[in-house]
Amino acid sequence: MAQQYAIELKGITKTFGSVVANNGINLNVKPGEILALLGENGSGKTTLMNMLSGIYKPDSGSIYVDGKEVSITSPEDSKRLGIGMVHQHFKLVDVFSAADNIWMGREKTGLLLKKDRYAEIEEMARKFGFEIDPRKKVYNMAVSEKQTLEIIKVLYYGAKIIILDEPTAVLTVQEIQKLFGVLRRMKEEGHSIIIITHKLNEVMEISDRVAILRKGEYITTVNTSETNEQELTEWMVGRKVDLNIPRVFMEKTRPLLEVRDVTIRSDEGAVAIDGVNFYIRGGEILGVAGIAGCGQKELCEAIAGLRPIEKGQMIHKGENIVGLSPKTILEKGISMSFIPEDRLGMGLAPSLSITDNMILKKYSDCKGPFVDRKTGRKDAEDVIRELEVVTPSADTPVRRLSGGNVQKVLLGREIKADPNVIITAYPVRGLDINSSYAIYNILNKQKESGVGILFVGEDLDVMMALCDKIMVLCHGKIMGVVHAHKTTKEELGLMMTGALDLIYKYEDKPAGIAKDTRFGEQEEEA
Repeated sequence: MAQQYAIELKGITKTFGSVVANNGINLNVKPGEILALLGENGSGKTTLMNMLSGIYKPDSGSIYVDGKEVSITSPEDSKRLGIGMVHQHFKLVDVFSAADNIWMGREKTGLLLKKDRYAEIEEMARKFGFEIDPRKKVYNMAVSEKQTLEIIKVLYYGAKIIILDEPTAVLTVQEIQKLFGVLRRMKEEGHSIIIITHKLNEVMEISDRVAILRKGEYITTVNTSETNEQELTEWMVGRKVDLNIPRVFMEKTRPLLEVRDVTIRSDEGAVAIDGVNFYIRGGEILGVAGIAGCGQKELCEAIAGLRPIEKGQMIHKGENIVGLSPKTILEKGISMSFIPEDRLGMGLAPSLSITDNMILKKYSDCKGPFVDRKTGRKDAEDVIRELEVVTPSADTPVRRLSGGNVQKVLLGREIKADPNVIITAYPVRGLDINSSYAIYNILNKQKESGVGILFVGEDLDVMMALCDKIMVLCHGKIMGVVHAHKTTKEELGLMMTGALDLIYKYEDKPAGIAKDTRFGEQEEEA
């Protein structure tokens, strides 16, 4: 008897103009299994799942649910067939409670909300092992609570097939383990789960099978127990990839930049960073770990001079540079490059070519009314060659490039400015493994040349391999600064949630930072 699949895709093809996103894809998911969907950026994973969730309609091919051919032309069709997708960017109404975010999707609810909706949703959450307060407003929720709410929402409407897009991107180690526990319980209840992710260690831990796409083509599906991370990477990329991040040990130098008792406010006026102290050395990568929204973004922008510092000092060569213009800071001998997490919104001008984006940082250097396009083009061609940017030419608008290539252009431009300090926030977020390792290698080369790097990341495995030290933030405060090769993911996760505080208390502020335990120097002095 033939296997009846919860979902089966046969010959699915989807094109956007001349771009073939999916080309004759065959894929199946068994009832009560967790299938990981892997592929590089642009391989067609999200497009394929968006056809299951009703956002796109396939140009050709067939979709079967529980052995019956179906037509999915809208999210309502998908919902009716028991398919629910939890997107990477949550679709919630901030001012509504958890229960009301779920309840507002009901048909014909009338003018009045049911009073027992809280108990109803609380019971469903308890059934699967979720912890959620149905009365809590979304704007008061942590990221993990919002994700929990999104999953409960699709379960509430009867989803038996659940698609999760990068579900662990902004969760701590403890939250990831809690989520995996819930997914295993859902699997036992007969739900079929598809996870789109780039984290191979999580794929190996949670999935039953792994399906791989490459450049819009289906490559293979393998049992997780019969493969390994190296093999999966080779299938994704089409060649061997070295998955080791070399840790380069450099001779210690004096700090290039010291941050002392700095307080920064968010756009809403709340305290985002509360009296933090740390420094950035030359030839060292200082990682910054923390749950999303704990002040990383504001900290990076303030150091880069894009956000005012309410209180505190930034010391360079004994002088406070807070309040000075970027040009004045540069004249004093410190050149900073900032690679923001919003690479197209803040880092680059998407409608401009690679060449024009290279020129952006040099307009003020031009003498007279004309810009130096010749140098800009040479810089663009150098970056394309050295960083292996995939693009038709240096005149291609950056919005037409894939995420990995956009990030390479941004990094290349900032490195061309010959900085001695680089501030980078989530430089590999959303990038495939091949592009990610290219970025890690670029940062390591800058470290070898004596550049000090502040690295805000979310993958603790990567941070422990790449960084020399890791500073952990929780609600805008530093929980500790630890040596990356002497800590564990569990310890970092506890600090990120505030359950562990490694900062030593003291009565008087020391005169020199080398004696201040808040800077993580106690181990070096011992």
